[in-house]
Amino acid sequence: MSIPVGYLIGLAVLAFPVLRLPRVPMSVGTPAFFVSMSINELPVLATLAFGASTALAVSEGDLASPVAIGAAVLAAACLGLQVWRGVATLPVLRRAMGPIDVSGRLPLWRVLAFPFAVRPRAVERVTNLSYGPFGRRNSMDLYRRRGATTGARAPVLVHFHGGYYTTGHKSSQSLPMLHRLAERGWVCLSANYRLRPAATFEDHLVDVKRLVAWVRAHADEWGVDPERIVLSGSSAGAHMSAMAAFTDGDPAYQPGFEDADTSVSAVVSLGGYLGRYFDGRPETSPTENVPADAPPVLVVHGTHDSLVPVADARRFAERLRADSRNLVVYAELPGAHHGFDLYWSPRFMAVVNAVEAFTAEAFARQRVR
Repeated sequence: MSIPVGYLIGLAVLAFPVLRLPRVPMSVGTPAFFVSMSINELPVLATLAFGASTALAVSEGDLASPVAIGAAVLAAACLGLQVWRGVATLPVLRRAMGPIDVSGRLPLWRVLAFPFAVRPRAVERVTNLSYGPFGRRNSMDLYRRRGATTGARAPVLVHFHGGYYTTGHKSSQSLPMLHRLAERGWVCLSANYRLRPAATFEDHLVDVKRLVAWVRAHADEWGVDPERIVLSGSSAGAHMSAMAAFTDGDPAYQPGFEDADTSVSAVVSLGGYLGRYFDGRPETSPTENVPADAPPVLVVHGTHDSLVPVADARRFAERLRADSRNLVVYAELPGAHHGFDLYWSPRFMAVVNAVEAFTAEAFARQRVR
């Protein structure tokens, strides 16, 4: 009786995301991230892959082996656990948000029919707008509801991609969130920024602040509300967003536009790196530089993140709650790895609902101050 090695390897890959890896080197964490993210956030496709491979194994008589049968049962249980963890995200977020109501609306047809982040017809994209002097690295894409008039005053969400500060590009991450908010009347910006090794920590922050200043300078042109700006980021982008928000008005990060208002209403961190920059300086860590007047912050992090340990995000949230006078919401997503914001998964749909509720609360508190 032969053991179907290829089938067993496939099952191991499908089951792998249930594991919580210890802190690992980047060379190990990166491939683990890609495998886990793809399977975790595309549960329907993972289930179809399991069903197809198992059907093929049955047709070829490979499931006659007790080893193969046991592995198939274990893999099925792991897939079921992954799906359950994704669905469990909504109640986790609701508990984290406390009295702030989070919608239970989860359009599961997207998960079942087409989970990829294809822009809806109701949303238009204006590409390659320039917000600074550094060409492609200072360009962005703008998303808004098709037919929106400039007479309206829409809230603005500015998103910065992750990529270890060395790679990545605009409109590659968090697209489901950008599309959903644009459908609801927001104006969403997804921006490039200067990258390492040519750029420094200061350069990154200058780019963020330059874009916030651009939003205020062009508010009438695009029909946005300059008093409702939210900074959002994935991984390194979250680090940039938090540090820019925490250094509001610091002229060192606003060369040539020192008098511009670069304050924001809130920050949303999605799987964010929240420690010190590569040079190790404490002033480059948002965790070590929380001001008392920090804007409201939502921190969302996966419990199984293999690139940025969840303990780091937990430490950041604790520091925020100790030092900031404003709203802080922290949620750990069960079973989520890095990059949970790429697809229309049950997990990220719940996160988008929480972002809507959190920003609405932040805006309401801003009005009464």
